[in-house]
Amino acid sequence: MNRKSFYITALLFSVFFTIIACDDSTDTLGSDMMPQTDIAVKESRTYDVFTQSYSAGDSVLARSSKSYLGQFTDPETGTIIKSDFLAQFHCIEDFAFPDSIIGDSITSTDLRLYVTKYVGDSLATFKISVYPLTRIMNPDADYYTNIDPTQYCDTTQEPIAVKWFTLSDRTISDSERNKLSHQMKIIIPLPNTIGTQIRAAWDSNPEYFKDSEAWINSGLPGCKGFYFKLESGDGALAYINIVQFNINYRYYLDEEKKDTTGTCQFAATEEVIQATHFSNYNLDKLLEDNTSTYLKSPAGIFTMATLPIDQILSTDTINQAKIVLTRYNDIVSSGFRLDIPKYLLMVRLDDYNKGFFENYHLADANTSYLSAFNSANNTYTFNNIARLIGTMKRELSDGTATENYNKVLLIPVEPTFESSTISTQNLVKLCHDFSMTSARLVGGINPVKLEIIYSKFTK
Repeated sequence: MNRKSFYITALLFSVFFTIIACDDSTDTLGSDMMPQTDIAVKESRTYDVFTQSYSAGDSVLARSSKSYLGQFTDPETGTIIKSDFLAQFHCIEDFAFPDSIIGDSITSTDLRLYVTKYVGDSLATFKISVYPLTRIMNPDADYYTNIDPTQYCDTTQEPIAVKWFTLSDRTISDSERNKLSHQMKIIIPLPNTIGTQIRAAWDSNPEYFKDSEAWINSGLPGCKGFYFKLESGDGALAYINIVQFNINYRYYLDEEKKDTTGTCQFAATEEVIQATHFSNYNLDKLLEDNTSTYLKSPAGIFTMATLPIDQILSTDTINQAKIVLTRYNDIVSSGFRLDIPKYLLMVRLDDYNKGFFENYHLADANTSYLSAFNSANNTYTFNNIARLIGTMKRELSDGTATENYNKVLLIPVEPTFESSTISTQNLVKLCHDFSMTSARLVGGINPVKLEIIYSKFTK
């Protein structure tokens, strides 16, 4: 090594060991270089949030592909929910009766309600009456759960069918009922003259069957739909995922004239209106209970929270704001307990009243948020509502705050995701939860805690 290389190497080692000797950690390197007034520190503060039960008034947007039928008394709260429904029927565009129907007769005509699940006792006895709709339901209108069925049919007349039933069909054998392929259904026979008249119309006026609009406006019996009115019974509520208007016949299957049976179906689908009518009873005692708050669906009770915006510091930056809602465990032991709401939407009261659901809005993590129930902790957690609080504070400071600017509703909802992950990117649809659920939450005179983490610079 020549003398020049030796001195360069020695100089490099000297600088290296000088740096190490100064400090063996770089943790404070950035802060040492910053002025002391620029150091950010975090501070946590907790605020009281007061909540109360909020009546949905039996009136929420009835945008659902299911129908509901029955009456059930909640063993935990003593509240009662009753449900019946109206349904139109879709006519497929390529609808046709077979040319080979034997004779001109129809063997039978019926309505079938397929039950996907139920709450309560499958042996509870119910009576329903069926009325044909006399007024067309507007496909462009919004319908709510407090719909008045008498505006669409004449219930002072005799119904076209009456049915007594239990959800567990006792007319079939236990072995048949226990098959995996078996689905609960309620079969309601209709006068066979209805099917015969529709079959005859196919021959004389096939344009009536061009599509759903033509069918609904055809004037044929049942074309506008039916009202399934619950007359009596208590103890169960059925979730109905398929409603069919069936016309059954016999026809020749092939050139060999093999005699077989067939069915033409008109089904209640998302292309036409299904409107469920809900009535809730005995909710007042829950709404007046100030020791807690409640959630009840469908169309029952929400929880409303008032955020203490005027108490929250304005000089510091809010890094995180979190609210945890804790559910009380059930007190009454029953085999017919209601489910717990799976998802809650936090939405501003003003936004809800201005058509949040009617306008197909989604939780945007800005002024509305979604939370899933955590069964391990018995809680709903809204992890960071800092943007919502920031929006409310700006409205308060610039004079645009409304009377309800700091109020939010907590609403049981049914979200639709592209995947199983909760995120605004994957959320594609949001509607009210129409399943039977109930939860009692810590709240009322026992305030919920809002935890806020601030960032501020030292002075």
